[in-house]
Amino acid sequence: MLQVHDGLQDVLACKSGICRIEMVDGRAILEYRGYDVHDLARNSSFEEVAYLLLFGELPSKSELEAFVEELKELRELPPQIIGLLTHLPPFSHPMVVLRTAISYLGTMDRYIHHKSHEKSLQKAKSLIAKFPTIVAHFHRIRTGQNLIHPSDELNHAANFLYMLHGAEPTKTEAKALDLDLILHADHELNASTFAARIAASTLADIYACVVAATGTLMGPLHGGAAQRVMEMLREIAVPWRAEEYIRMKLESGERIMGFGHRVYRGVMDPRTVELKALAEKLAKEKEEKWFEISKAVEEAVYKYKGLLPNVDFYAASVYANLEIPDDLFINIFALGRIAGWTAHIIEQYETNKLIRPRALYIGETGRKCVPVDRR
Repeated sequence: MLQVHDGLQDVLACKSGICRIEMVDGRAILEYRGYDVHDLARNSSFEEVAYLLLFGELPSKSELEAFVEELKELRELPPQIIGLLTHLPPFSHPMVVLRTAISYLGTMDRYIHHKSHEKSLQKAKSLIAKFPTIVAHFHRIRTGQNLIHPSDELNHAANFLYMLHGAEPTKTEAKALDLDLILHADHELNASTFAARIAASTLADIYACVVAATGTLMGPLHGGAAQRVMEMLREIAVPWRAEEYIRMKLESGERIMGFGHRVYRGVMDPRTVELKALAEKLAKEKEEKWFEISKAVEEAVYKYKGLLPNVDFYAASVYANLEIPDDLFINIFALGRIAGWTAHIIEQYETNKLIRPRALYIGETGRKCVPVDRR
């Protein structure tokens, strides 16, 4: 007797050594390759976490230096990709642009169908390095600004903000984005990662797998949530309006984005703990309004619904204070998650079994087909 789990909730779909999510003594544990996300957030960089996800171990100092230099060398885009970005309509959503550029990169890889561990790692490093350049270049193209080429002096996060804004970020700004990328680097079988693994299970090329992931991430119930949160914060405008706004939205049956989680039911998302602290620190140096409104919304939602914020909620005020346009929020999520996506794709290739679930049929049966002139 087949049992249906709507949304595949709590279904174990595969074995993985990449990310652990578990509830222990009423609190949530989130680990990458066995390392607690809080420890990684406080003691590592995004480059270290990307290395950990890809190679399974934290790098030594020399390994990290070599990895960082390799990423820097891979940041530049081929002229054909820059040409593509200049010819796409400026009203294109930046996530559509990102997935289009990924496909184009695939056409330029003569080893696109090679899936050896070495070749897959090289493709993964190239994608991690190029994602920020694609996003920053398109934004400057669509806003009529000159392109800023990658800096050899800045780390991954700081370089993106430099290419986006044309000025080097402060230490606080650079650290804020670096931490955000760490917290978004992986999260087990979320929808986009599962889409990537499904594609990988067919032995599709890594670019196709990442395109599947980016398309899935774009949905407002996944990566698009932070943008919706920011739209809500702008509507509320001032902290004292938050409670009434939330009460009215809930009474009309509307969903409040950035709250609740399929996995963290009744417990705080560990990433939210770090992001809230980050949002507060950044607000003290930049604009306090967004963080103050966010706190008021958090209190109101808990009062009326008993729901806790998820990773998307405080990401919104962080991005706003980094002066990142609202429609780039999903792309920032992708800049972090590409490390996890590629790690899962490689793991799927190396432990592969085609992912092919069943569906419980609920339609009519036994119907007879007659020629069209008798219908």
